[in-house]
Amino acid sequence: MMPLSMVAAGKKVKLLTVNAGRGLKARLANMGLVPGVELEVISNSRRGPFIVAMKETRLLLGRGMAHKIEVE
Repeated sequence: MMPLSMVAAGKKVKLLTVNAGRGLKARLANMGLVPGVELEVISNSRRGPFIVAMKETRLLLGRGMAHKIEVE
């Protein structure tokens, strides 16, 4: 288990849990980021945006958000 923010671009992972308050959990759930969903990291560079693909949707996440999402 590791934070999503530590996953290299091109890797596929499964979301396990979100270590955040109710508000952020609800916001991520509304975006489809719920336990069990598979994600592919598209971009994870220090200078650019953090982008993940979920099914046929691409999501741009803040680095802080990505750090609170635990994956395997």
